[in-house]
Amino acid sequence: MRKEYLEVGKVVGTHGVKGALRLKPWSDDSSFLEGIKTVYLADKTPLNIVSAKAHGNLTILVVEGIDTIEKAEMLRNKILLVKRNDAKIPEGRYFVDEIISCKVYDADTDKCLGILSDVSKTGANDVWHIKDGDKEYLVPAIESVVVSVDIDLERVVIRPIGGIFDEN
Repeated sequence: MRKEYLEVGKVVGTHGVKGALRLKPWSDDSSFLEGIKTVYLADKTPLNIVSAKAHGNLTILVVEGIDTIEKAEMLRNKILLVKRNDAKIPEGRYFVDEIISCKVYDADTDKCLGILSDVSKTGANDVWHIKDGDKEYLVPAIESVVVSVDIDLERVVIRPIGGIFDEN
């Protein structure tokens, strides 16, 4: 489902003593927030970004009004959001947040395999959790398996690896 606000990461700490934030981004690229002017807290309180710079697998954020380590500490463990319209998301890309609850279909039979309920990050690739009643299937989110993702139709089409959905 296409959402107005997207979760972009979690504040995991501070950087220096002047209130900079260390953000663990939930995107493929830690420079994703560069160019974004505003992020939001869960209650939609806006935070104006002064600067955002990739720093290894983290993003260092300087936010207007957060100018001491004490103020920055108050944001530790907070999830930050952006408005989808502000995000520069390439065609064919999406946020995990948008595919959760999508129905998953077999590319060859068009059979509904279940609902995408969660995504696990692994070293090599993401793993999708597909729930069908009380059963849960783990599917690698790799190019040879994922055929299409349509967040507007809330529909994911996969070509499952043999054995995952077999009844035996």
